[in-house]
Amino acid sequence: MRLILLGPPAAGKGTQAVNLSEKYNIPAISTGEMIRGEIAKGSDLGKKAQSLINGGKLLPDEIINDMIKVRIKEDDCKNGFILDGFPRTVNQAEAAEELGIEIDKVILIEVPDDEIIRRISGRRHCEKCKKGYHTIYMRPQQEGVCDVCGGNLVCRDDDTEETVKIRLDEYHDKTEPLVDYYSNKNLLIRVIGQEKIEDTTALMFKLLEG
Repeated sequence: MRLILLGPPAAGKGTQAVNLSEKYNIPAISTGEMIRGEIAKGSDLGKKAQSLINGGKLLPDEIINDMIKVRIKEDDCKNGFILDGFPRTVNQAEAAEELGIEIDKVILIEVPDDEIIRRISGRRHCEKCKKGYHTIYMRPQQEGVCDVCGGNLVCRDDDTEETVKIRLDEYHDKTEPLVDYYSNKNLLIRVIGQEKIEDTTALMFKLLEG
């Protein structure tokens, strides 16, 4: 099974990609993880990516296309895969077709903008141990202090409300047109994101296998 996951940032695509991977025993390919790996290595690509991400921008198509082209040739993709974060634009979708990437279904996880802003802008992490928190959904015992090591809790540069709004504008402008693109190909499945992750997962599987 060859799947694409679509949706705005913080719609829970990463979690659902893992759930799909475990159920169908196929790899979840996250462009976000691939990019973060380059950033961690301090490569030229990583430095360029970090600069764009901090400004709420998407990476150029040619960079992402090359990364995906190499990844899907690996042995673990022979029986299928889940693409999370690719394609992000119609140009990338067309490039995927030119690369011979055939897709069985495209799953769209829909979450309103105000909920996305609430989810992302409320994220916090510990400067020392990197444990994650949230100002609404996962509060620490003491405001601004990590429960584990006592470190300061901070907000990532790309998790501010202003940057989130930029990312959403980018999504609506560049990625959302993929909804019509894949709907016209009769590949699209719409999943309304639920408050609980497990409810979204159950709905997704029901619609995918129904």
